[in-house]
Amino acid sequence: MIETTDDGFLGGRLMIRQPARGPHRAGLDAVLLAACLDETTAGRVLDLGAGVGVAGLAIAARLEGVRVTLAEIDPDTAALARANLDLNATELGGRASVLVADVLARAPDREAAGLLGNAHDHVIMNPPFHMADRGRSSPNDDRARAHALVPSDLEAWVRAAAALVHPRGTLTVIFRADELPRLLSAIGTRFGSLSLLPVHPRTDEAAHRLILRGRPQGRAPLRMLPPLVLHEADGSWTTEADAILKGDAVRRKWWP
Repeated sequence: MIETTDDGFLGGRLMIRQPARGPHRAGLDAVLLAACLDETTAGRVLDLGAGVGVAGLAIAARLEGVRVTLAEIDPDTAALARANLDLNATELGGRASVLVADVLARAPDREAAGLLGNAHDHVIMNPPFHMADRGRSSPNDDRARAHALVPSDLEAWVRAAAALVHPRGTLTVIFRADELPRLLSAIGTRFGSLSLLPVHPRTDEAAHRLILRGRPQGRAPLRMLPPLVLHEADGSWTTEADAILKGDAVRRKWWP
């Protein structure tokens, strides 16, 4: 049986049951990804590779005009996501559901699992964090799948997102900043009007994450947005990062 912890998110509005250790534990990246959908967002949101559901459930908790689908390949992790639906039923108001589905499966198999093509207004995703060619992967298949990404699979994730999002929808991805060239290569011409938000631990440190947003039919040139800085010099959260962690409205418009 998996050892779990119950952890609070959005200032305690969400209680998330998740593995006590390992790659399926969710944290700041999921909250940052969720914060990218502002209060004007409505429609169908798809969280690809949702894990225990932090990003998608944070969106459902904040925004009453959305319906969120959490798509997760691992049945045990998906079961925890379903448990989190129950733990937060009052906060979520029935605005979220869970599917066991393989993001990288063929289109007919995705549809059989309940993921219909071009049916989602917004797709969000936080692909596995480490690139498999940059270090040793875990010998455990589940850990390796959750934690390490084969470079060619990054394009497959983007291709799946392009097939699942509505032509006038959006894709939002959080990824490691030092892999920007590979992310842009995977995006290719599938999405345009790209905006990049660099995330810095402190003002004097290089970005360690970036958040990319694009549209299937976007034609605007790429835009680099003002950075999001997480910590003050003394290690405390910046005002903006603290607001994001608490689920409050972001104090500036992130996306054009």
